[in-house]
Amino acid sequence: MAVASRLAVARVSSDGAARRERPGVAVVAVSASAGRRGRGRGGAVAASPPTEDAVQMTEPLTKEDLIAYLVSGCKPKENWRIGTEHEKFGFEVETLRPIKYDQIRDILNGLAERFDWDKIMEEDNVIGLKQGKQSISLEPGGQFELSGAPLETLHQTCAEVNSHLYQVKALGEEMGIGFLGIGFQPKWALSDIPVMPKQDMIRKFRAGLALQPIATAIFANSPFKEGKPNGYLSLRSHIWTDTDNNRSGMLPFVFDESFGFEQYVDYALDVPMYFVYRNKKYIDCTGMSFRDGLERRGYKEVGFLREVDAVVSTGVTPAEKLLNLYETKWQHGVDPVFEELLY
Repeated sequence: MAVASRLAVARVSSDGAARRERPGVAVVAVSASAGRRGRGRGGAVAASPPTEDAVQMTEPLTKEDLIAYLVSGCKPKENWRIGTEHEKFGFEVETLRPIKYDQIRDILNGLAERFDWDKIMEEDNVIGLKQGKQSISLEPGGQFELSGAPLETLHQTCAEVNSHLYQVKALGEEMGIGFLGIGFQPKWALSDIPVMPKQDMIRKFRAGLALQPIATAIFANSPFKEGKPNGYLSLRSHIWTDTDNNRSGMLPFVFDESFGFEQYVDYALDVPMYFVYRNKKYIDCTGMSFRDGLERRGYKEVGFLREVDAVVSTGVTPAEKLLNLYETKWQHGVDPVFEELLY
């Protein structure tokens, strides 16, 4: 959300950066981070952003694969870590207006030069910073976000956040820029915002969910909208009561006696999809669930990959196969193609 900010204590992924369980209200959550490997079925099962790397499956993905993926993330207690996300609004001290990208760019460059951060570039634009297992990123509305390193105690993560705030404040004061720790942009309208183990798992999951309403109340600090009181102590949390309800809100079944990895997978399989990312394109999957894909009611990704493998190994394209059928089995008729290529 372009006009919202948050402080979140979230699970830590295996790449070392903090990751929030879901966008929205401030959360305090400790959860088993998922592993990077599925069953040995000739293909990788991994949670990641869209990638150009080819993934070839020799067998269809199954529900058991998904359960095994979640189980693989369980860790012994001595390996538990906590990570912090700290997000804040930057603004011009004199005008109170949100800062623009050129000001954000100067702050990022200053942090890199003065405090030894590595720049993350997108073409010629600096869009973030990285230092060890910490990173600084930008949210759509220009908010600065620290994704903290995986640390052992709250004391360590507190020191990390304080060090980060010291750095951004040092640069900001020189540039006439302040940073606001609040859950929702209190003054400016959206148009003014510049766009830029099983039981072990169950205990963690339940604790994380149970603590979220408390965290929401503790950090309720968004009573203003467009320059006046909005009628809520936390407008941010109110917005999330009617924003993407398929992916947000509480999950009552987590507190059932039968809850485990399989029940969570059953829930996740029925969440509607947005898209499939293939060949640098986003394919609209509106109205489909992931279960539809597994049961072959949607895009046949495994079948597609097998077709590609067949072309590479034989040199014969699908079109050449169809032409051969046309000349032989189909006796110069094309009607059978509707059955041959039926999804």
